Amino acid sequence: MRIAVIDDEKYSRVELIHQICQQLPQAEILEAGNGVQAMALLEKESFDILFIDIHLGDMEGTTVASLARRLMPKAKIIFATAYSEYAVTAFELGVDNYILKPFDPARIRQVLEQCRQAQPPAAGAVNRLAISSNRHTILLDVDEITYIETDGSGRGCVLHTLSGEEYTDNSPMSEYESRLDGQGFYRIHKTCLVRLKYIQDIFPWNNSSFALRVRGSSSPLPIGRDRVKELRRRLRI
Repeated sequence: MRIAVIDDEKYSRVELIHQICQQLPQAEILEAGNGVQAMALLEKESFDILFIDIHLGDMEGTTVASLARRLMPKAKIIFATAYSEYAVTAFELGVDNYILKPFDPARIRQVLEQCRQAQPPAAGAVNRLAISSNRHTILLDVDEITYIETDGSGRGCVLHTLSGEEYTDNSPMSEYESRLDGQGFYRIHKTCLVRLKYIQDIFPWNNSSFALRVRGSSSPLPIGRDRVKELRRRLRI
């Protein structure tokens, strides 16, 4: 699960991230300290849940929420505010929930649980994915998938398999990451989701970075600099 915490108060960001980690230790959390940073973050990344302060230093959180809704229509948007009267505003603007400062751990737990319950059924129980490709619906075994990458247009993904077959689909990367949560996949880059058990080797890449290859493919897959440490942890290397 990928979560964004957007707040111009550093203490609030740190505290909220800490409480989220207490509830979802496996979540990948990114942060932004103002509206401009938030806009740049949303243009590059996708999220399942966004916590957005209503009053950012350089713009209103409602502006950021509006962009997030356009870019990630299935994401859950949670407003954070120190003023309870903004709770009504939050729902009028079509966001999914709100939390009040100072943050109450019980309230954070409640909101996160509501977000989880609103997601599709747990991917751990899914053995096949329905892929819409070339006007056909293909039922693809999850265990056949080696990696998934964005199609370059920003509108869909390409699924790569052990057999070498490739399937295109219109679903965004964030949806696949959510659907396959708990199935042994890890997002090594904003454009690539990899099945961990099919990684064959990791090697130096451009500008002191790293890349990897998966079984059945010779294509190098770059690893984001901020993803290397967590990848090594998951692979226990």
